[in-house]
Amino acid sequence: MNKRTFVICLFPMLLVCIFSYTAFGASDEVLKRWSKDLEYKASDTLARVQVTATYYAAEYVEALVQKEAEQNLWTADEAENYRYELLKTLKFSEFIPILIKIDNRGPSMHMAPFGDQLVLWIGKKKVKSVDYDKRFNFKLQGQREGLVYFPRYDAKTGQELLEGAKTVKLSIKGGISDVIDDSTNSVDFVWDVYRDDPSRLLAGPGANKLEIDRLILRIDKLTTQKRELEAQLAEIQAELDSINQRIEELQKQ
Repeated sequence: MNKRTFVICLFPMLLVCIFSYTAFGASDEVLKRWSKDLEYKASDTLARVQVTATYYAAEYVEALVQKEAEQNLWTADEAENYRYELLKTLKFSEFIPILIKIDNRGPSMHMAPFGDQLVLWIGKKKVKSVDYDKRFNFKLQGQREGLVYFPRYDAKTGQELLEGAKTVKLSIKGGISDVIDDSTNSVDFVWDVYRDDPSRLLAGPGANKLEIDRLILRIDKLTTQKRELEAQLAEIQAELDSINQRIEELQKQ
C-alpha cells in the first residue's frame, strides 16, 4: 500500500472519529443544559446539601437516546426500543417528569410527604405533583434520586399545560433541610421551554406503542368504572323492586 492509498483509506475513519466526537460533545452539552444543580453549605459546620433536578425536555430525551446508541453501537431498531422504554418509564405521554437527586452530607432530612414539598410553575400556572418516588418520604442521609411527575394536561379542559409557556420553574421548600433553610426559603430550578416541542417525541413506531399502552390503560379504567356503575345500578334496581313490592302489599290491605 503506497502513501496515497493509505491516506485515502484513513480519511473515512478520521471522518467517523470526528463525527463521533462532535456528536458526543453535542449530546453532553444538551444533557448539561437540562440538568441543573444547586449546593448549600452550613455556615458553622462542614454540612452541605446538593440538589440536582433534570427536566426531561424533548431535546434532552433525544440527546440521551443518541448518546446511549453511540456508546453501545445500537442499531436503529435498538435505539428506537430504548427510546420507547424510556418514554414509558417517564410516563411522558401523560405527565411532565423531573428527576430529582439529593446528596445530603448534613443532618438527616425528613421530607414526608415529599409531594407537599414541591410545586411546578408553568408560566404563571401553579401545578402540584401527582406522583413521586416514595423513597423520598423516608429519612435521608447520603444520596437518593427519583422521578417526580406533574400533569401534562389540564384535568378539566384537557388542554396541554405547556402550550405557550416560556419557562418552567420547579420550587422545593427550603425546609426539607436545616442546611438549606439557613440559606433560602426555596430551592428553585428554572428552564426555558419555549423552543421545546414534546410532541416530536410522540411520533413514530415507539410513540404508537406508547399510545396503545395508554389506550389499554384507559380501557381498563373505563371497564372498572363500568363495573362500579353496574353494581350501583343493580343496587338501585333492587331497592326499586323492594319499594314497588311494598306498595303492592299496602294496596292489597
